[in-house]
Amino acid sequence: MFVKDLLKGRAAVVTGAGTGIGKVIAEELAAHGCKVALVGRQASRLEAAAQELGAKGLSAMACPADVSEPGQVKDLFARVESQWGGVDILVNGAAANFIRPSEALTSVRWRKVIDIVLNGTFNCSMEAGKRMLKQGSGSIINLVASYAWLGAPGLAPSASAKAGVVALTRSLGVEWAARGVRVNAVCPGYIDTPQSRERLWPQEWVRKKLLDKIPAHRFGREKDVSDLVLFLVSPMAGYIQGEVIVVDGGESLGRGAMAFAEDLKSLRRPGAAE
Repeated sequence: MFVKDLLKGRAAVVTGAGTGIGKVIAEELAAHGCKVALVGRQASRLEAAAQELGAKGLSAMACPADVSEPGQVKDLFARVESQWGGVDILVNGAAANFIRPSEALTSVRWRKVIDIVLNGTFNCSMEAGKRMLKQGSGSIINLVASYAWLGAPGLAPSASAKAGVVALTRSLGVEWAARGVRVNAVCPGYIDTPQSRERLWPQEWVRKKLLDKIPAHRFGREKDVSDLVLFLVSPMAGYIQGEVIVVDGGESLGRGAMAFAEDLKSLRRPGAAE
């Protein structure tokens, strides 16, 4: 679908790139000619991912960093700029999450999620944005979740943080549009990854229950997300700005917070069975 050298000569930073969707996005960008910096907190995962891409003849380097720490983010982008001369693409995929009744939340837990998801997106967007604005071009993609606008019982910190990322996406999209920098967001639904199979549908009855709620009657593939990201950072999406595009097989259409709450209850109920 996409020409192989679509992103030839460009440099990208992908956060949350050690595993799952972030890793697949990084590989997709690299496979189409991009040099990719893999960012995350676990150096061993990043090194393994970079070696895996290198073995395929793709250009990637591991860049361990905590995106919630502004100093580390500054150092990260300085390293990428020194290595490759600039930054053309940023994918903010770093995430933090846990399920807990809101009345049981602590300020420490709240701040941790906000720091990684919202502040981390801000930190990276500012460092990338300054460089992109200077060169007059660039594309930023933020990964969000539909509970940013639907709400999510038990996931208040993540829902609040993602809602902030949606607002940041639209604000920067409007502010930077005339200066050549595009900012958009991608909202994946239930995506079939090793992590989601282990954490979200570890049993067959859970898997069937979730599939019943998806009009497309299948879970998404990581490539469903990475293909959309590839399109959005390409010249073909040059007039798309400040948008949040959902890729979930129609699952979020018509669903509200109470439906999501029922999912959480069934998934987390001790000894639950079909």
